[in-house]
Amino acid sequence: MNTKRIALERRLRHCKNVITLGVRTNLSDYEDWQIELIRQSDVICYPTAFYADIFDTMGKRTFPSYHTYKYVQDKIKQTALFNLLKVPHPRTRVFYGDYQKSKILEHFQFPFVAKIPRGSALGRGIYLISNEAELAAYNRLSRAAYIQEYVKIDRDLRVVLIRGRIIHAYWRIARPGEFRTNVSQGATISFDNIPEEGLALAQNTALLCQMDDVGLDICFFNGRYWVLEANMKYGKEGFRQAGIDYYKLIDEMIENGEI
Repeated sequence: MNTKRIALERRLRHCKNVITLGVRTNLSDYEDWQIELIRQSDVICYPTAFYADIFDTMGKRTFPSYHTYKYVQDKIKQTALFNLLKVPHPRTRVFYGDYQKSKILEHFQFPFVAKIPRGSALGRGIYLISNEAELAAYNRLSRAAYIQEYVKIDRDLRVVLIRGRIIHAYWRIARPGEFRTNVSQGATISFDNIPEEGLALAQNTALLCQMDDVGLDICFFNGRYWVLEANMKYGKEGFRQAGIDYYKLIDEMIENGEI
């Protein structure tokens, strides 16, 4: 049986079961055989957010799912989705334009967290706001202000799920003096004492949100677990430290019909 899958983005370029075509700005930039391959393929991997919309309209399945693309890169939509699905999530509000931004301090007290709501990753675009000067500087960065209560923690739990299966999970422990827990910002990884309750929340959240390739960030605060956010472009350092060959894993999942 031919198990080959095609992909547009380069994330799976080292997988033996994946033919990576690359991302083209215009469909006409693909060669004729590549366009025909796209038309004939039942599943298209990493199509980008742009082509995911198109392939969904055509009735084609993608990996990650269309729903994953719709939400993971947009913190504003994520928050609305979490709230509607009753996924525990820190109190968050979005303020648009100067008038709404002028009301932020009516809803939040210093310190609080402010994020660039779309496209930010690796800990960039996340700010701990402690005074009005810092708030004013943040408000100049984006028309929409994404404001979240400050959850004072020294670590969070990253849980990576692919097609509903927990692949691995680890604590990300912030370096001293840093409120962000991103590995790219100096956090360390620990596989010790991974809580089953946190894993169950991650698995249920991925199922409810129809996200089939996601790294969910979860924390324990005030006696319960909370989902902080979802990430599609998660890093591979956790795989390396866990001794998991990411590309071999994906190849096996393709061969088993899971992708």
